[in-house]
Amino acid sequence: MTDKTVRLTTAQALVRFLANQYSERDGQEQRLIPGVWGIFGHGNVAGIGQALLQAAVTEEADLPYYLARNEQGMVHASVAYAKMRDRLATFACTASTGPGSTNMITGAALATTNRIPVLLLPSDMFATRVAEPVLQQLEDTRGGDVTVNDTFRAVSKYFDRVSRPEQLIPAALAAMRVLTDPVETGAVTLALPQDVQAEGYDWPVSFFRRRVWHVGRPVPEPAAVDRAALLLRNAKKPLIVAGGGTVYSGAETQLRAFAEATGIPVADTHAGKGAVPWDHPCAVGGIGSTGSYAANELAREADVVLGIGTRYSDFTTASHTVFGNPDVTFVNLNVARLDAVKHSAEPLVADARLGIQALAEALDGWEAEPGYRDHIRRLIARTREIEEECFAPGRNTGDLPAQTQILGALNETLGDRDVVINAAGSMPGDLQQLWRARDPKAYHVEYAYSCMGYEVAAGVGAKMADASREVVVLVGDGSYLMMAQEIATMVSEGLKVIVVLVQNHGFASIGSLSESLGSQRFGTTYRYRDDDSGLLDGDILPVDLAANAASLGADVLRATSVDEFRTAIEKAKAADRTTVVHVETDLYGPNPPGHGWWDVPVSEVSALDSTRAAYEAYAAHKLAQHHYL
Repeated sequence: MTDKTVRLTTAQALVRFLANQYSERDGQEQRLIPGVWGIFGHGNVAGIGQALLQAAVTEEADLPYYLARNEQGMVHASVAYAKMRDRLATFACTASTGPGSTNMITGAALATTNRIPVLLLPSDMFATRVAEPVLQQLEDTRGGDVTVNDTFRAVSKYFDRVSRPEQLIPAALAAMRVLTDPVETGAVTLALPQDVQAEGYDWPVSFFRRRVWHVGRPVPEPAAVDRAALLLRNAKKPLIVAGGGTVYSGAETQLRAFAEATGIPVADTHAGKGAVPWDHPCAVGGIGSTGSYAANELAREADVVLGIGTRYSDFTTASHTVFGNPDVTFVNLNVARLDAVKHSAEPLVADARLGIQALAEALDGWEAEPGYRDHIRRLIARTREIEEECFAPGRNTGDLPAQTQILGALNETLGDRDVVINAAGSMPGDLQQLWRARDPKAYHVEYAYSCMGYEVAAGVGAKMADASREVVVLVGDGSYLMMAQEIATMVSEGLKVIVVLVQNHGFASIGSLSESLGSQRFGTTYRYRDDDSGLLDGDILPVDLAANAASLGADVLRATSVDEFRTAIEKAKAADRTTVVHVETDLYGPNPPGHGWWDVPVSEVSALDSTRAAYEAYAAHKLAQHHYL
C-alpha cells in the first residue's frame, strides 16, 4: 500500500518530525526534543526559521523557538537541560552558515565529552553550488564538498549532511537513535544546506507519526556478577567510586542501600556527587586531584575499587596516582564497555541500577570488617575538621574574603534541592572538597570539558528543566567575561536564576597552577600593561562587572564581606527575577589543602630557578604514577 504524502520543505518536515519524537524509560514518556534554540541568519532564516514560524502560526507542530544570544551558549543551555533530565530530553539548536554554525563547535565538544545528548542543526552551503562562492563559504582546494561544518565530525557522535530532501528520513532517524543511546550519546549534527532547507518534497505521512524511543536498562550477565562479587567478597579495604552514570541511571537509592548493607565507603566524581548525601555514614567525598582527605586516603589503601558509572578521568585518578595499592583490582559497573574495561578491570557491563541490585543480591550477608568501618569514621571526622577550617572566619589573608568562605556561606543558605552550577577555574576544585550535596541534581559541575563560559548559559537550561528548583550559577570573572550574554536570555524568558559573580581580577586557578609549576603566575591577572616591565602587572583594570550584569537586565546586589554576601543571597532567593550577587574575593585564596596530584608537565630545561625547583617536585610526583595493570 502506497504511503500518503504531504508536500513540505525539508525544514518544515524536520520541524514536524522533531515535534513527534518521545523518549521512554521505566514507563515514563517525555518529549525528546521539547523545543529549538536558535539565532537566525541568511543560512536558516528562510528555512528552519520559516518552518518554526509556520508551525507556531498554524499549530501543525508543537516545537517552541527560543532566542539565544550566542550560538555556543545555546548548546550549553541544551546540555544543562539534558543533564538535569537524565539525558532523556534535549533541545535542537539551529544556526546560520559560517561563524554562526562554527560557534557551536565548542558546545558540541562539551556535549560529547560529557556524553550528554544535543541535536545541532548548522546551516551549510548551497548543495547545488550554483552561486558559489557564497558569503561565508570556505573554498577548499582539496574538494568542493568540504565546508566549515566538517569540523563537527570530530566532536559529534553522529554527523550527516542532508544534501537532498529525501536524505532527511534516514538521517533524522539515525540522529534520534544516537541521542537516546546511553552508550553512544553526545552531540548529533545534521548539516543542512540552506537551499535544501527551503526545497519542497513529497514526504510520506508515516515519517511524522508519533515515535517513542525506548531507553532500556541493559541487564548484567550472571557470570559477570559472580566474578565481580567474588572480588568484592575477598576485599579487605574496598572502595566505591560513584560517577555520573549512577545519577543518569537513577540508581541513588540502590547505591545508598548497597553501601549501608556492605559498609563499603562511597567516593564520588564531580558528575556523581549527591548520589549519596554528603552526611551519609558511608559518604567520604570527592576523589582524585582535588578530592577530600578521607576519599583519597581510602583510595591509596584500597585493594578493590568498584567504579560505578565513571569514565575515570585524570582528575578522578589524580593522574593515575591516587590508587596507591600496588595490588589494587578494579571492578567497573558501566553501561559502556569502553569504561567497564578501563584499568584492566573485571567488567560488569550493565545499567547502574540493575548492576547494583545484582551485586547486592550476590553479596547478601557480606560486610566490610568492623575495623575498616572504624577507620572510615575517623577519616570522615578529620575531613569535616578540614572543611570547617576552610569555612572559618579570618581565614582570608587580606581585606577580601577567601572564596572558600563564600562557599561556606552558600552551603548554609541554600536548600537541599537548590542547584549549584559551575564549570571552570578554581571553584570546581574548591567545590569538590567543600560542597555538601544531599540531592543528585543539586551539584551541577561540568568537569569533563571544564568549559569557561558554560555557567551562565547552563543556568538557563537547568532552570527550564526544573522550574521548581532554585538555580544558582557560580561564575568567576574569567568565565563571566567569556560568556555572560545569556543573562539577557534569562530576563527575556522570565527565568529566575541567581548568579553569584566572584570577582578576583584574574585567573585564580591557572594563576595558582602557574605558580606551582614555576611560571610565577605570568599572564594570569587582569591588569594594565606596565610601561617599565612591559608585562601585564600594572594597576587593576577598572572593570565593573556588576554594572555590566545590570546592563543585561538583571537585578544586581553588591557584597563586600561574607556577612553582606549572606544577606544578599537571602534577598536574591526572595526575588522573583534574575539577580546577580557580585562579591570580590582574594585572588590568592587560600584554597582547601591539596590531597591529590594533577599531571601538568613542567619545563625540563629552564633558566628560571622557580621552574627548576618545580621540575624537581614534578619528577618526584611522577614516581607514583603508573598504569593499573
